[in-house]
Amino acid sequence: MSRARAALVGAVLCSAAAAAPVCAAQKLPPEVLAALQRARVPPAAISVVIHDAGSGRPVLRWQPHEMVNPASLAKLLTTAAALDQLGPAWRWVTPVWLTGPLRDGVLEGSLAIQGSGDPTLVLERVWLLLRRVQALGVREIRGDIVLDGRAFAVPEAAPGDFDGEPLRPYNVRPAALLLNYRSVIYTFVPDPQAGVARVLAEPALAGTVVDRSVPLAAGPCGDWRAALKGGFEPGRTRFGGAYPTSCGELAWPAADPQPASYDARLIEALWREMGGQLRGAVRDGAAPADLPPSFEWRSPPLAEVVRDINKFSNNVMAQQLFLTLALQAAPQQPATPDAARATLTRWVVERTGEPGPAARAAPGKAAPAAAPDGLFIDNGSGLSRSTRLSAQRLARLLLQAYDSPVMSELMSSLPISGLDGTLRRSRATAGRAHLKTGSLRDVTGVAGYVLSNSGRRFVLVAIVNHPQAGAARPALDALVQWTLRDTPLR
Repeated sequence: MSRARAALVGAVLCSAAAAAPVCAAQKLPPEVLAALQRARVPPAAISVVIHDAGSGRPVLRWQPHEMVNPASLAKLLTTAAALDQLGPAWRWVTPVWLTGPLRDGVLEGSLAIQGSGDPTLVLERVWLLLRRVQALGVREIRGDIVLDGRAFAVPEAAPGDFDGEPLRPYNVRPAALLLNYRSVIYTFVPDPQAGVARVLAEPALAGTVVDRSVPLAAGPCGDWRAALKGGFEPGRTRFGGAYPTSCGELAWPAADPQPASYDARLIEALWREMGGQLRGAVRDGAAPADLPPSFEWRSPPLAEVVRDINKFSNNVMAQQLFLTLALQAAPQQPATPDAARATLTRWVVERTGEPGPAARAAPGKAAPAAAPDGLFIDNGSGLSRSTRLSAQRLARLLLQAYDSPVMSELMSSLPISGLDGTLRRSRATAGRAHLKTGSLRDVTGVAGYVLSNSGRRFVLVAIVNHPQAGAARPALDALVQWTLRDTPLR
């Protein structure tokens, strides 16, 4: 019997015999209650489950079956499933074709690049891919550069649909061929002698003009982005305000306002910057179906990608991985969000058990056939108002992962309390907990593994759903401290 199943049996036994010594505590620690009170968050707004990871024994259960929004804790589902299904050494493959004869540096045909969901095609790696093309001898392309993104079929939607912030890089929509997160980093470098801040735009995009300077202003740094009065328009980025000198050098990452053409504009700008010539255009199209690729560009191992997703809660990378799970499950057809939901839901149910009646779909979403009770997985990142799962189910998943061959990769991908990632500012004892964080406007949570003073490892899940959720973070820190002091086993 797996630890996750054993935990389920233990919970049932506890409900049947409340006096049994193996039963989990059914009340929150006093220090957690005090922190919730200070945050003006009622105990009814938090769900907590803690298990001894070694034995699977439940030691604290507070509203374990309440269906809650986990925010970015949903990335644990996506990354655990990927490590289990694909393996930590798995890599994305991006095939590249030279579709015509190559003579004296001239390609008498087109260059084709076919995406498969690789989330690591950032500026440096795109440059290296094109450098590989040049290393094969290509200096001039007489045809086109064809970009094939048909492996994903993602419905059209506005980037700002989630929170009205279309220029936030985390709102970039997934795509089979997604270059540099379809974003630009604007860096502002004060030049007091000239009275301006120099504006550096990275990367440069073909057909896009950016203001190269903005006047300097006195006063505190404050809301420097608002002071810049940035205007991000198709083909033109303007800064109509001023930049406070006191800010020093700062950067502003922004999603491009023309995401559909971003990849083409980046490829064209890079190719020409590298000295390459292009007679045709950079366009969307189909890669050759009847020719082997000239070479394949491979991503870093999945374990490295999962680490970036969880350490820094990268939404775009998580969405790419989410759709990749569906693509790998059915490689002969384009991956869709509905297929990804069904794939991930089936995997979660298989690993955590608890079959039950089918869940109702959230408005506008298709209900996965395997969804039990109230479980609903909207997407792979947790950037959703619709995702629902229980703390008990997430704890079971972490218990199952603890006994799995990929335990080391999953745990090491999580932020370390007080040291790195999204837990760098945690007030819990530094280095004693590996915990994924989750936060939205009305959600805050942590889930992962805590190492106690005695050397025991605990699985901990705590999720707050409340308008004051952000103020409840000290309660989560107090819960971690309570756990690492071995209080659950006293």
